[in-house]
Amino acid sequence: MTVQELAEKVGGKIIVNTDADVAQYYAGDFLSRVMGNAPSGCAWFTVMANLNVAGVAVLAEIAVIVLCEGVEPADGLVDRCKEEGVALITTDRPLFDSCVSVV
Repeated sequence: MTVQELAEKVGGKIIVNTDADVAQYYAGDFLSRVMGNAPSGCAWFTVMANLNVAGVAVLAEIAVIVLCEGVEPADGLVDRCKEEGVALITTDRPLFDSCVSVV
């Protein structure tokens, strides 16, 4: 699934676009758990929006961050995602609903 297709499925807005192709998904907000368990190249569903999210995405080789529940990216997150080549989507949908929409 492309970043555009993922954004459409979750009713979201693309903040940072890449040519990522996503086939796996992970949901979680405990950053160390995400680093150890998120599959490489996945879309990560979260309500965490601070700058550390980009760092975790890079370390875990996450392709797309999906900020759920109307959460807006914190200062610096968009720029860091652009620098690191990590796609970023925001959606107003609840985390659970967002995850279910891609299954």
